[in-house]
Amino acid sequence: MMLTPAPRAPRRVDAGRSAAVVLLALLLGALAPAAHAQAPAVSDWGYYGGDAFGRRFSSLDQINRGNVGKLTLAWSYRTGELGAGFARASRLTFESTPVLAFGLLYVETATNIVIALDPESGRERWRFDPHVDRGRHYSEATSRGVSVWESSDPARTGPCRRRVFTGTLDARLLALDADSGRPCVDFGAGGEVDLTRGIHVRDAGAYLVTSPPAIYRNVVIVGSAIGDNRAVDLERGVIRAYDALSGLQLWSFDPLPDAAEHPAAAEWDLAQARGTGAGNAWGVMSVDAEHALVLVPTGSASPDFYGGLRAGSNRFADSLLALDARNGRLVWQQQLVHHDLWDYDLAAQPVLGDLDVQGVPVPAVIQATKTGMLYAFERTRGATLFPIVEKPVPASRVPGEHAAPTQPFSTLPALTPQSPVRPEDAWGLTFWDRAKCSSLIASLRNEGLFTPPDTAGTLLSPSYIGGVNWGGLVFDEQRGRVIAAVNRLPMVATLMRPQTLDSEAHSGNYPHSEFARQAGAPYAVRREPLLSPLGLPCTAPPWGTLVSVDLRHNRIAWQVPLGSTAGLTPWFVPVRDFGMPNMGGPIATAGDLVFVGAAMDSYLRAFDIETGRELWKYRLPAGGQATPMTYRAGSSHRQYLVISAGGHGPLGTPRGDYVLAFALPPAVTAARQ
Repeated sequence: MMLTPAPRAPRRVDAGRSAAVVLLALLLGALAPAAHAQAPAVSDWGYYGGDAFGRRFSSLDQINRGNVGKLTLAWSYRTGELGAGFARASRLTFESTPVLAFGLLYVETATNIVIALDPESGRERWRFDPHVDRGRHYSEATSRGVSVWESSDPARTGPCRRRVFTGTLDARLLALDADSGRPCVDFGAGGEVDLTRGIHVRDAGAYLVTSPPAIYRNVVIVGSAIGDNRAVDLERGVIRAYDALSGLQLWSFDPLPDAAEHPAAAEWDLAQARGTGAGNAWGVMSVDAEHALVLVPTGSASPDFYGGLRAGSNRFADSLLALDARNGRLVWQQQLVHHDLWDYDLAAQPVLGDLDVQGVPVPAVIQATKTGMLYAFERTRGATLFPIVEKPVPASRVPGEHAAPTQPFSTLPALTPQSPVRPEDAWGLTFWDRAKCSSLIASLRNEGLFTPPDTAGTLLSPSYIGGVNWGGLVFDEQRGRVIAAVNRLPMVATLMRPQTLDSEAHSGNYPHSEFARQAGAPYAVRREPLLSPLGLPCTAPPWGTLVSVDLRHNRIAWQVPLGSTAGLTPWFVPVRDFGMPNMGGPIATAGDLVFVGAAMDSYLRAFDIETGRELWKYRLPAGGQATPMTYRAGSSHRQYLVISAGGHGPLGTPRGDYVLAFALPPAVTAARQ
């Protein structure tokens, strides 16, 4: 653990200006809450997505398109978590977005160590380690952050009036005192609730929590991450709510039916539904406090790549659910993938805000998907704001499988191509590798989006990493635009007989592949990126983009490649800004800027929000596969830009344990005041 404050230039103010500067500072202090006074609702970044609506848009403009080129490192902090003694250290990721509240900056490591930092200096104020079992083989090794809460009861004083909530890899819900980091002993059993209670856990380490809980008044709402493709009968993706003070369970909602009275039962074979699992909410949920709604994105029912034992549309899986946050009652739902066979979970946080519809502001929710499509609904009743068209899609050729005959296509602009990838679309550095890619593409089934997995191999474009993954969207409400980091890297999925899985997995012939047994199903699955013999994608770049969509005019405003080949290609290949696969999301500010890390080349970048032109970049010491955030701190209300940089094990980016803060030099900050 190491703190490295950046050197500060002396701030010089001439005598004639000193009184004016002091007066201006006092006025700013009255108009803008200082860090020590920031409860979540008034903080510059009090929630994972910036605000309760998940818009990832900041009103701060001290850093702007005119001065962003002067950004420098203000401080850095090292968590010390590099995976020592952790059974799956190679899969550790640092996806945490810090939140600012109560004068502290809260960040969480992949192993659920919660740390409070001074937002101005980066110095550690407290640290809490829940001591998850480091010898256990967890299906994932990440945490995207924490949620903070403050009692509305003015009579309540003392410790734990303010709390930090987080879920853990070993499926505990923790409540910590926000000021000291000590467990709130009146919550659950000594400050924690066992989330495995009431859940049939098939495999230890495969039922966990990776995203921060949602908070509605005194209600803490939590989903779960469930290890994919182990079997048909996985853990159920039950969504549960707990009292923020006592930890008592208030309600639960299972997206998958277990009785005829369940609202989704008509679109399932009920006996099969009882034997399946998942359909879980592993991404971040959003809360509309005015209408007492929690907006929940769900994933596929199990297993991902074979649905012959879960007939029907599998309603409420791959769906956007609006639940009454007070009691868990379903208010409305929209399924965005029928009978998922592609691992097209709804991973992105639903974004709430007002959309201009024929000159009238309408409360809306916008959902991005791995398919590269955007959907928008009226928030209180779920009516579509942009038409959705059910289009015919390819049928399955696998015995026992019955793919959905149609899928819901949005009429908003697609963020990724939806047409088939043809052999003539093959790309390569030389005639040789291009020809190899052309032959590989010709050997695979690909009839465009929603081509079902096949025993001969199916090309998935977009793939199960996106489109838009958990990095989500920016919503610039004033401009009526959304901005997303988008993946365009095709993958291959091949169904196989379970008897051949072990021999193929250990053959050495599939160095880039993942294998999954899907126990209980007649098929296992192998999946890998569509790569040439040189290890480069077989389709033309960009393989990752940053895209801005104008919702008012139903058009793409701009799209640019996100990421370069720096450090990722053979030595003889010049570095190109091709656009690379990414994990993480963008934020935007009133300074007319979009900030994003995410790409595999480990740069943090700033783009012009109007044009998409790159204005600044900084090479991080480790992969920046996290969403940044921004806030003000100190008597001068200096604006900071912060990102976690620790790399992403599955993506193969450089590993580290850094939290980095950037700001304008003090002289530039003073000139802005």
